[in-house]
Amino acid sequence: MEKFKHLKKIKDLYLQGNNIIQYLKSIDNSQSNEVGDILISYDFQAGSYIQGFSKNQISLQKYSKALAKIINDIPAVESLLEVGVGEATTLTSLIRNLENKPSDILGFDISWSRLKFAKKLLKDFQINSVNLFTGNLFEIPLSDNSVDIVYTSHSIEPNGGKEEEALKELYRITKRYLILLEPSYEFANSEARSRMKKHGYVTMLFEAAKKLGLKVVEHRLFDYSTNPLNPTGLIIIEKTSNHSNNTNLVCPISHTELKRYNDSLLYCKESFLAYPIIEGIPCLLKENSILAAHLLTDYDKYKAQHKIVFDNRAL
Repeated sequence: MEKFKHLKKIKDLYLQGNNIIQYLKSIDNSQSNEVGDILISYDFQAGSYIQGFSKNQISLQKYSKALAKIINDIPAVESLLEVGVGEATTLTSLIRNLENKPSDILGFDISWSRLKFAKKLLKDFQINSVNLFTGNLFEIPLSDNSVDIVYTSHSIEPNGGKEEEALKELYRITKRYLILLEPSYEFANSEARSRMKKHGYVTMLFEAAKKLGLKVVEHRLFDYSTNPLNPTGLIIIEKTSNHSNNTNLVCPISHTELKRYNDSLLYCKESFLAYPIIEGIPCLLKENSILAAHLLTDYDKYKAQHKIVFDNRAL
């Protein structure tokens, strides 16, 4: 997080309308969008998607209805996750268009600030059952085969060159279907392709899925796309797993279960790592971890076990 030293300047650049990621890449002459760059950029943008949602509700409704149609055709969906949920503008609209709402609905994003807005937006629409948490697309704090339907909506987008890594991690946590709504390089014109490459967007998702041997059951342009220079493609991947896990949160480092210690902390006994909860949102980037090997140690029992006695007169 070396670039956190530049946050004050970055805020000024954002307020002036400059491209934050391009500036961050210039600091170390990076050719690709790094995870830390994406985090900083999205965190400063927090709130802007809700502004856009309020002005373009009809467009988002069409987009979400098209996604809901796909999910509604899948029977017995018990759990659903949006990866890169942002401010929950897509998720909010999607939930309202689902015929049978799953009992477990989850969403994570790399940016805590975006989730703060997401939580409030969901509440505006009387949706109180979504489990939100921060997480890294490449280190998702969920177990293997734990979510029936995992979907993305232009959230893998800025990770050009890391298509295989992203698909492996998304496929790992998927139990039944992985639905990708991402920039479609295959169906884009030359101008759109040039733009995708310039911004470091993904261009090889379909090829990566084939290379990994994943079962692609559908690949086409999505029914609705808001930007012709960034057309949305649809890739549906089916998965058959021999075993499944629940949707409990896990440590992103050890993949072992986290338990709530109190209202402000989650703890993993196996990895000895604690993770903060801020305003009800678990912060589960590995960088948020706190080594606390003795969090569960009772001080008085520890003294008794080791026969520790103090002579106050000697002090």
